Amino acid sequence: MPAAPVPLVDLRRQYAPLQAALREAACAVLEACDFVGGQAVATFEHEFAAALGVPAAVGVGNATLGLQAVLHALGIGPGDEVIVPAHTAIATAEAVTLAGARVVFADIETDTYTLDPDDVARRITPRTRAVVPVHLYGLAADLPRLLALAREHGLYLVEDCAQAVGGRFEGRALGSFGDAGVYSFFPSKNLGGFGDGGAVIARDPALLKRVRMYSNHGREDKYAHEFEGTNSRLDTLQAALLRVNLPQLAAWNAARRQIAAHYRARLAHLPWLTLPTERPGAEHIYHVYVVRAARREALAAHLHEHGIRTGLHYPLALHRQPAYAHLKLGPGSLPVAEDVCASCLSLPMFPGLTEAEVERVCDAVEAFRG
Repeated sequence: MPAAPVPLVDLRRQYAPLQAALREAACAVLEACDFVGGQAVATFEHEFAAALGVPAAVGVGNATLGLQAVLHALGIGPGDEVIVPAHTAIATAEAVTLAGARVVFADIETDTYTLDPDDVARRITPRTRAVVPVHLYGLAADLPRLLALAREHGLYLVEDCAQAVGGRFEGRALGSFGDAGVYSFFPSKNLGGFGDGGAVIARDPALLKRVRMYSNHGREDKYAHEFEGTNSRLDTLQAALLRVNLPQLAAWNAARRQIAAHYRARLAHLPWLTLPTERPGAEHIYHVYVVRAARREALAAHLHEHGIRTGLHYPLALHRQPAYAHLKLGPGSLPVAEDVCASCLSLPMFPGLTEAEVERVCDAVEAFRG
């Protein structure tokens, strides 16, 4: 009988030990019928902020609208430009457009795949208002250089931490360096919920207050709307379930790092395979484990034949997406992002992935003729 496939992600396995606690939390919300703005939301916000070592956090419906809320709260809109990396999920760029501003794509670093400060500097214009680095795959972007650029040019720095919940740089939580940090609780994230959800932190309490108001129709009081906002609140049920998962985050991230170390020990000798790097001073938490190979499609097919599931994060740089054809950025305009997209492949990575499964993955990769 053939061995069961090695999944890319297995949430059922990850959450199995928490089933009783999750059911209890969900039932408490159902019994209270306290579904929007319930006590669990405020409690989770407090506990999440404490876990990050920051004063406060605001729950939002998802990270995309969390980013939009931050840009709105910063006064960014029509006529403004916001620089984002060309290699990331589209949500980062969507938030800029939703805020009414113009997306400006910049290239990424060859080794870390995060925003390249040198290319950012080349793309700053008098209309630039903000830079949004993405801590991609769980690795910190070059915060010292990006913060220096922001200070030099009077720009806001908004950290997209959707893939880096619990990640750190020089001992501090990612998201706490810039003017604001935005997190995702999409189910597959390092701190996943059971649907959509997110959170925002900010250096300025007034900014965080405005984010909360924007996410709740521009109001503090039920019938007093100070400005037009949107409906992007963290549901009580999601908050209650996230409270069960939050105490597991550090252990889950440590498990991811251990799996990554296992991959490196087994695969670092392969000359045709590029493994993830770790930035000095940063703690990579491996939301996904992305390798690069010139024959990416052949490697993926080979692994699939051996019962190993893989993913693509991401196969097409954002400036080459049809949604951004109007920017007229042709092939070769952002070469590093394009090269990474053509060669990246995600190997299985999740807490609960067994040592035997990692060995199976490594055996199959080594058997491939790169």
